[in-house]
Amino acid sequence: MAKVEMAQNIVKPTAEGIAASARAAKTRGLPPVHLWDPPDCGDLDMRIARDGTWFYLGTPIGRPELVRLFSTILRKDGDRYVLVTPVEKVGITVDDAPFVAVDFEAEGTGEDQILTFETNLEDIAVAGPEHPIRVERDPETGEPSPYILIRAELEALIDRKSFYRLVEIGAHHGGWFGLWSSGEFFPIIPSEELP
Repeated sequence: MAKVEMAQNIVKPTAEGIAASARAAKTRGLPPVHLWDPPDCGDLDMRIARDGTWFYLGTPIGRPELVRLFSTILRKDGDRYVLVTPVEKVGITVDDAPFVAVDFEAEGTGEDQILTFETNLEDIAVAGPEHPIRVERDPETGEPSPYILIRAELEALIDRKSFYRLVEIGAHHGGWFGLWSSGEFFPIIPSEELP
C-alpha cells in the first residue's frame, strides 16, 4: 500500500520544473553539471533539431533566453544527452549536434591563424587543442558534416555558409586539405581527392 501511495506522489519532470531548478542552481558562468549526480528521472519530450531549434512537446521553444538556460545544463552521458540540475536528470533527443556554429572570425594566416566560432546560443570557442574541428563524410554521398567541440563532449555543427568560408581559407598540409587554428591543423579531406 505504501509503495502504491509513493508511486502516485512521483511527479514527472517538466520543462518548467527543469528550468526552475536550473535558475536556482545558476551561478556565474556555466553550472558545474559534471559534478552533479542526481537521480535519473527518465526522458523528457524535448528535442534539438539539426538546425539548432529546440522543441518541447513537438512545439518550438520560442523564448531564446529559456533555450540558452537549458543549454547551460546540457550534458552528454555516453550516447545520451541529458539536462542536469542538482536534483534531477532527464534525457532529451538531439538529432545531430546540440549547437550550431553560425559564424566565425579568422585572425592571422597559415599556422598562426586563429579561428573563433560563435554558436546559435552565443557560446564562443577558439578552435585548437581544447576545441578541435572534425569533419564526417556521408558514406553514400560524400557530403561533409563539420563540427567543433564547444565544451565537454558537446559539439556544434558548423553551418554551411561558415563551412564554405572556411574552405576558402583552407590549406594543404601532410597530404590533407584542412584548417589551421591555434597552431593545430585540422584535416578536412585528403588533398588527392580535391579537383
